[in-house]
Amino acid sequence: MAEKYHSKITVSPDGKAEFHNNVDFCVGTGRMGLALQKEYFDQLALVQREIGFKHIRGHGLFTDDMAIYHEYEEDGETKVEYNFTYLDLVMDSYHSLGIRPFIELGFMPKQLASGTQTIFYWKGNTTPPKDYSRWCELVRETLAHLVERYGDEAYEYPIEVWNEPNLPGFWYKADMQEYFKLFKETYQAVRALDPRFRIGGPAICGVRDKEWIKEFMEFCRSEKLSPDFVTRHHYTTELPENSGHYGYAKLMNPYDGFDNLQSTRDIIDSYPEYKGLPIHITEFNTSYIPNCPIHDTNLNAAYLAEQLSRLGDVNESYSYWTFGDIFEEQGVPFAPFHGGFGMVANGCIPKPTFYTFKFFKRLQGDCVHKDADAVIVKTESGYRGVAWNYCPMGGDMEKELELSFEAGSESCLITETVDETTCNPLKLWHDMGEPQSLSECQQELLRQAARPLVGSRRVSEGESVKLELMRNSVIYFELIDAPMTSDRGFDYQRATTKM
Repeated sequence: MAEKYHSKITVSPDGKAEFHNNVDFCVGTGRMGLALQKEYFDQLALVQREIGFKHIRGHGLFTDDMAIYHEYEEDGETKVEYNFTYLDLVMDSYHSLGIRPFIELGFMPKQLASGTQTIFYWKGNTTPPKDYSRWCELVRETLAHLVERYGDEAYEYPIEVWNEPNLPGFWYKADMQEYFKLFKETYQAVRALDPRFRIGGPAICGVRDKEWIKEFMEFCRSEKLSPDFVTRHHYTTELPENSGHYGYAKLMNPYDGFDNLQSTRDIIDSYPEYKGLPIHITEFNTSYIPNCPIHDTNLNAAYLAEQLSRLGDVNESYSYWTFGDIFEEQGVPFAPFHGGFGMVANGCIPKPTFYTFKFFKRLQGDCVHKDADAVIVKTESGYRGVAWNYCPMGGDMEKELELSFEAGSESCLITETVDETTCNPLKLWHDMGEPQSLSECQQELLRQAARPLVGSRRVSEGESVKLELMRNSVIYFELIDAPMTSDRGFDYQRATTKM
């Protein structure tokens, strides 16, 4: 039998709670070249229509499939030319959906690379440039092209130098000093092009993160560099256990992750000249592998609800990795539900996590309550909130939240519930026999199973509101002023009660 948890919350319209809601600032994607695929575009269109993010960040701007950098021989001299055909197609598609790039400068074009080390199925080169002057010229030409095509708005695209250089797979030998050279050369090239561009780094993840942040700040101080922001990543699972195509990972205590994020804030603020410098989490998720089944579950959605309630406490933004499952780091997935990073499964099937983001996007207003169970904001028409019930693997607890509001005499409570019963396409897919190739009929059925359960009721003045949260559920709710405006002669009770 499930454990029972009951909490009473009194919500005052004058209450104040710290809640910095930047859920829509940025979202992650696979390498940029994937944006040329129809299914990728369809998934992003769905995400933009239902949630709406301002920026998108991914790898592979300079990899060979984007075909930007070219060396050729002429009269015995090596020359360079640039081709922005695919860049324009990708950026134009982003613009058509109202989203702008958060530019990650990487990886290295093969002709410009100093070595042969690559990462991922698509072989992104992760070695330093063989010629830093040509690297800097590549960066300048690309940014200048974006300004020429999109005007002054291009200066608002944040620019991040490389990705996870503290990991040897992403940066040859995880050479800290070589990365600092890359950052300095790139920083100076961008500043020389136009000081209006915003640039930062070091985009580290996990390993020796405190050391890297401290040494990065020391380097910037010694070289008199003024980055516009600092970037890092945030994943919250332990080492996965591999089985076949999949990796199974246990979730960390979320508060250990919050403490780690606070350490980055504390290190930066210990330097007076950098105190308060914005921190962008340019990747976050539960697991850091693209084949972890937890990503497809209601457990993921409930766990991330508390993350979204707190990631803005010390960070300017936090970019979920990724919006969709068109993603090839470990190759093309074998199944529609394969533990991919995305909040949308292939076939344009929203996962439960999709709704965690959609619900938090709606929390615009003055925050009047925040705790480990819920976030509630006051709006002009009433209140909005998100409540969650994260149950660690193997746990089974039911929550009842009893909310008391100072609301009008005639109000309406509207709820949207995502839990393992009401919005769980993974379970339906499993019960269908886990088909590897979905028919259109099966896809449509799974999309129907991926919708929240909508509920409503009238609430009288002074009446408390109870929310019942089953295991790993997320509930969005609105309590809005709703005076009755019945048409002449209409009686709801008479219409719906047997006479």
